[in-house]
Amino acid sequence: MTKAGNKGGSLRDKLDGNELDLSLGNLNEVPVKELAALPKATVLDLSCNKLTVLPSEFCGLTHLVKLDLSKNKLQQLPRDFGRLVNLQHLDLLNNRLVTLPVSFAQLKSLKWLDLKDNPLDPALAKVAGDCLDEKQCKQCANKVLQHMKTVQADQEREKQRRLEVEREAEKKREAKQRAKEEKERELRKREKAEEKERRRKEYDALKASKKEQEKKPKKENNQAQKSKSGSRPRKPPPRKHTRSWAVLKLLLLLLLFCVAGGLVACRVTELQRQPLCTRVNAVYDNALRGLRSHEILQWVLQTDSQQ
Repeated sequence: MTKAGNKGGSLRDKLDGNELDLSLGNLNEVPVKELAALPKATVLDLSCNKLTVLPSEFCGLTHLVKLDLSKNKLQQLPRDFGRLVNLQHLDLLNNRLVTLPVSFAQLKSLKWLDLKDNPLDPALAKVAGDCLDEKQCKQCANKVLQHMKTVQADQEREKQRRLEVEREAEKKREAKQRAKEEKERELRKREKAEEKERRRKEYDALKASKKEQEKKPKKENNQAQKSKSGSRPRKPPPRKHTRSWAVLKLLLLLLLFCVAGGLVACRVTELQRQPLCTRVNAVYDNALRGLRSHEILQWVLQTDSQQ
């Protein structure tokens, strides 16, 4: 890849007043840094090279007044080409340009333009026309600038329209979001009110239940007093003897009869000297002593009173 002017000194050698001729140099790239160091070079000739693109840094060479880029292989110009606000003469003959950047409309100082032998867009080609003499080239510059201003205005309007559409869409989204939030707030508010009403009803029900419970003892006391004052006291029902106690009593009576009979036989008959009667008499004597101590008698009396 060939690049002319690796050092600023070599470009200065080619500088003739304010003109710098780099044509026919077989250049693939533009030495932008070296050109920026030569602000006196207001006229730059880069024709008849192999340039396919211009770097965006090229647009910083705002000191350029006349620029010849003819007979290269440029397919497009940088987007910010309009920064070359001091440019008055521009030769783009015989390149591969189809369109021009919108910023081209900012070249308000442009007086001369040649776009021949480029595969231009039909609309742009019609506007540019021919550049066969000084007058036509000046008309080309004027018409192309007006056309690019129109394109720029159309694009700006389209941009504004898109921005407006986006703003409207954003407003609709915000309105929808606000409506959603408002609906959610109303829902929460309604749920809160329903919860408050439910709790109030529960509180009222609990309070009424307590009042009802407080009234019941009073009614029961009043009814009890009425029943006491209006009815006679009932006698407790007589106690019933259990069946076992009756059997025990019968057995005791039989035993007493037997004992009494045996005692009589052992006391008044001749059997009192018999060994059996001797033991019976001894038992009788012990029982008699017990009766005297009132233990058995007290037990009998208590049993009769319980019956």
